[in-house]
Amino acid sequence: MLKPSNSNAFIWSEMAHFAVQIYYEDTDFSGVVYHPNFLKYFERAREHVIGADVLQTLWNQQGLGFAVYKSDMICHDGVEFADIIDVRTQFCFESKYRTIWKQEIWRPNATKAAVTAHIEMVCMNNKRQLTAMPAELIALLNQTCPVNTHDRCKY
Repeated sequence: MLKPSNSNAFIWSEMAHFAVQIYYEDTDFSGVVYHPNFLKYFERAREHVIGADVLQTLWNQQGLGFAVYKSDMICHDGVEFADIIDVRTQFCFESKYRTIWKQEIWRPNATKAAVTAHIEMVCMNNKRQLTAMPAELIALLNQTCPVNTHDRCKY
């Protein structure tokens, strides 16, 4: 999924889906999800794609983790108490240090995403220094969400 040498485009992974139940505690006084919670749902979906056990092993054995470098989120529509949303996630490798995550939140029976986001993550060591992602992690992500050769990584 790394950038092709003869192209300015990256290749996105296949779409991953993660369901989230919206509870009353997630909402403001009007029953609409409080906007910072969307970042939590996106984080959970990314963790689901990579795997909590993989992230824990990376940290405990290699001292490696991920940090948000850049986040761009747009709220197009409200998400309400009792909704069960579908967090749709795709990613691509921008470099050996950075991944770009295209994420959307969909309400049941919706015709468009309620929330969209592009989130750039960087791999860092336990000294908070930028570090290349291990080759085995890149291989694992390629297996978990294979590339979709028809969808180029641009936003």
